Amino acid sequence: MADPRGFLEVSRRDEIARPPAQRVGDWRDVYVDRDLRELRIEVATQARRCMDCGIPFCHSGSAGCPLGNLIPEWNDLVRRDRWEAASARLHATNNFPEFTGKICPAPCESACVLSIAESDTGGAVTIKRIEKTIAEMSWDAGHIKPEVAAHQSGKSVAVVGSGPAGLAAAQQLTRAGHQVTVYERDDRLGGLLRYGIPEYKLQKSDIDRRIGQMQDEGTRFRTGCEVGVDVTVAQLRDAHDAVVLALGALDARDNPVPGRDLAGIHLAMEHLVAANRECEGDGPSTITAAGKHVVIIGGGDTGADCLGTAHRQGAASVTQLDYNPALPTERDDALSPWPTWPLVMRSSSSHDEGGQRRHQVAVQRFRGDSTGQVSHLVLAEVEVVRADDGGRSIRPVGPEFEIPCDMALFAIGFEGVEPSTLLDDLGLTRGSRGTIGCSADWHTDAEGVFVCGDAHRGASLVVWAIAEGRSAARGVDEYLMGSSDLPAPVHPAARPLSPR
Repeated sequence: MADPRGFLEVSRRDEIARPPAQRVGDWRDVYVDRDLRELRIEVATQARRCMDCGIPFCHSGSAGCPLGNLIPEWNDLVRRDRWEAASARLHATNNFPEFTGKICPAPCESACVLSIAESDTGGAVTIKRIEKTIAEMSWDAGHIKPEVAAHQSGKSVAVVGSGPAGLAAAQQLTRAGHQVTVYERDDRLGGLLRYGIPEYKLQKSDIDRRIGQMQDEGTRFRTGCEVGVDVTVAQLRDAHDAVVLALGALDARDNPVPGRDLAGIHLAMEHLVAANRECEGDGPSTITAAGKHVVIIGGGDTGADCLGTAHRQGAASVTQLDYNPALPTERDDALSPWPTWPLVMRSSSSHDEGGQRRHQVAVQRFRGDSTGQVSHLVLAEVEVVRADDGGRSIRPVGPEFEIPCDMALFAIGFEGVEPSTLLDDLGLTRGSRGTIGCSADWHTDAEGVFVCGDAHRGASLVVWAIAEGRSAARGVDEYLMGSSDLPAPVHPAARPLSPR
């Protein structure tokens, strides 16, 4: 039974971040490295605040966690100092809690009952922090071990892509007794976890540790191998009984405004990948913000990651642009009633480190110097006009003005799966959102080929990628064996109650 007075007696306490002036000088974790014995007591006290609600919206797939994490259960186990049991309950629904505990925006906390009246309750339970601590404690205590299948099915599965969706599908299928090979075109495993998320948010040693567990379980990995090029679709089909496409949604959106071809203008992922490669030891970044006036076009998470990266590279100044108006700082029930994801102004650790945010402005053109290098960005104040059919247009409402710009980064989203020989040879086409459609069992129009993650739903959260990878694994298992005991946390048509 939960502590009935926990949320009344214990105040919410978040992780302690290192001072901004200190952390921008390195790529280490933003948060203070705490002694695990001290952290164990503090987090167990935080777990007392969970009320074990009769209807726990925190693990509702439409409002809270799409994985269906058994949050009240592992909160109560942590409260009672039963960390190994808490780890077992957490891993029952989430293959990679150390990933979600660090980079998930925690829709579970927005759906927590204690978030309804924060001034009275002190705010939501620190679910994300508790989850992360369970994972850390579990690795430290040796509770996380390889889970080798008791029997082998004799079936072989190819997983194309090693991001969170692909890794989740691969681990589930390996544990079901299939021989799984993960194909990754990059030189290292992890997909966007490896090269899209900055080191200060997700340490790549966390990925390597999980990959080690998966290898010990029997999953095979091939890096530097692009399916459709280095391995043909015919060869893939000959070698495997089923294929899972976990390709991600890496077709980055661009904006061909005048001057876009000037030097110093890049897509956000070009910047983030280069910085992550430097952190991996591949040499100095080929795209650096050092000493430059940097302008980030786009107000989302990818833009915030570019912001933190630019700080660490020593930018002279950083400005982040968003054509939308600034959102309120507190939930407006008329716009986003509880337990939906609140439409509020969000600030990441990167925003605490400096830089300027400008809303309701949009790029009109770039201006360069005599060498062809971008030097200024011409902007205008704008308003977003929404049509009855849901479409929108951006209309200038003020005079043009310009700001210094030695380096510009477009972080304005993605158009879906990248066109590729793989899709052509499988006979698959991208839908209107640039994604790959599937049936209720995650089967695409190509026989024996399944899809999951961002390739299916578009660019989204890592927690949705893991949930879809787990669900697609069940579809594959049923296809190969006729039935399956694997869980399926989400349906292909599942969508959150509000946009992420």
